[in-house]
Amino acid sequence: MRLDAHQHFWRPERGDYGWLTPEIDRLYRDFLPEDLAPILAQNGIDGTILVQAAPTAAETAFMLSLAERHAFIKGVVGWVDFESADVEAEIAQLAVQPKVVGVRPMIQDIPDPDWMLKPEPARAFNALIATGLTFDALTLPRHLPNLLQLLQRHPELRTVIDHASKPQIRSGEFDLWARRMADLATGTNAYCKLSGLITEAAPDWRPADLKPYVDHLLATFGPERLIWGSDWPVCLLAGDYRQWLETTERLLEGVSDTRGIFGLNASRAYNIQ
Repeated sequence: MRLDAHQHFWRPERGDYGWLTPEIDRLYRDFLPEDLAPILAQNGIDGTILVQAAPTAAETAFMLSLAERHAFIKGVVGWVDFESADVEAEIAQLAVQPKVVGVRPMIQDIPDPDWMLKPEPARAFNALIATGLTFDALTLPRHLPNLLQLLQRHPELRTVIDHASKPQIRSGEFDLWARRMADLATGTNAYCKLSGLITEAAPDWRPADLKPYVDHLLATFGPERLIWGSDWPVCLLAGDYRQWLETTERLLEGVSDTRGIFGLNASRAYNIQ
């Protein structure tokens, strides 16, 4: 089964996508399963992981309602308030939903870079371990030292780093990001998503611009811990679905077996049977 391990759906009129404004005109419209299904069929993708895009329980319920009606959605990564007094119960309620596979706090939007290490979210991380749900780490390069510390505190926490922590490809920054990602690869069991890279590159990006970053992820996480995702429809800001898929396949030409990257690793990371 070939999986797209990172995609979104939204309906702006729902009103809880704080980042999604009319100024982002390419994305400011409904993106729903009927829009993605033919694209998946055209590109030989069998299923997807649907990931939260708003920090509300209402959006998680919206995603689950879509997953109930569309079999190609194999898993949902939802949201809970990690500082809620009832966070353990809220995570337990999500965990009994058949298609919920993980939870994602929007760390990149939290002003305090040390938030993940504070006592309050620790209860949520422990609850994820107890329920077997996966932690999606939506981080930026500046968060990586803290993410390493967090995952070493909680070695049983099954973790997927979204978008390779968004390296600053546009400005050519590489060395510090590369060292910190290598530390995470060797010091933890985290998986890393091969996704979201084209929107971090310059508007006129070429595959060669992405190659050093992909090569480094292959050298550190290896094909066994990399997971492909489209980041559709956000990817439309920099290309289209097929363009990113073909670019990834081209950048992985030296990998003898890519079945893990394009599905098996996601099944393991999200415990999808």
